[in-house]
Amino acid sequence: MSAPMSRPFLKMNGLGNDFVVVEARSAPFAPTAEEVRAIADRTTGIGCDQLIAIEPGEGVDARVRFWNADGEEVSACGNGSRCVGWLLMQATDADEVVIETKAGRLIATRAGERLVSVDMGKPGLDWQEIPLAEAQDTRELGVVLYEHSSLMAPPGCVSMGNPHVVFFVPEIDAAPIAQAGPVVERHPLFPEHVNVGFAEILDRDRIRLRVWERGAGLTKACGTGACAALVAAARRHLTDRAATLVLDGGELFVEWRDDDHVIMTGPAAVDFAGELP
Repeated sequence: MSAPMSRPFLKMNGLGNDFVVVEARSAPFAPTAEEVRAIADRTTGIGCDQLIAIEPGEGVDARVRFWNADGEEVSACGNGSRCVGWLLMQATDADEVVIETKAGRLIATRAGERLVSVDMGKPGLDWQEIPLAEAQDTRELGVVLYEHSSLMAPPGCVSMGNPHVVFFVPEIDAAPIAQAGPVVERHPLFPEHVNVGFAEILDRDRIRLRVWERGAGLTKACGTGACAALVAAARRHLTDRAATLVLDGGELFVEWRDDDHVIMTGPAAVDFAGELP
């Protein structure tokens, strides 16, 4: 790393999707992929789904970088952005902050006690925005990604600053998530790999969702996955444009507004503080 090895961190989570958050506004933080994997390791390290660094930014409250547990840096993380937004608002006593990510600028606002709303921007719906390896209708892919009875209905694709494919399944508990997730994640159709969502429509305003995250595996919650699932469902007229997403770790409320922006609202929590070894 480009700074002293010992530095403070916060362990945070959004609905059980957990993060090691490092303050990097006073000293640079540039971990190698091997160091990220060591920090994320739940047996020998601190353990997390993603590592997050808060850096100085120009014209914003902070710049934020995300790494998945496998060491790869990624552009977006919805639950992580919500946690960072809450931290920055607590530190400044503000009700709104602007965060710069590789996927663009996000606005986080207070929505209640430990509740944060994040404007995740506009979803990417063109096949090149996902990106896909070839032209496809992202509303309903014309490719079989995994042969299983519950996964044969065409999935949809959405970019929320990172790529998502969403399968609509009749019963989420019967879906072969652990088997299909890693196969679909690395399917040749997705040159940057993909987050794989499995969604069961419970009602026009309620979706049960589990997500196999690229580079992290099955997590308790995925913020960008929740946004992608709502957008994919609304595009297919399976739900309205606002719904509660029921994840393993809890619930998120997602709205795809008429101005095309996706707003995600949910909790942020601090678990403990420590120092990187």
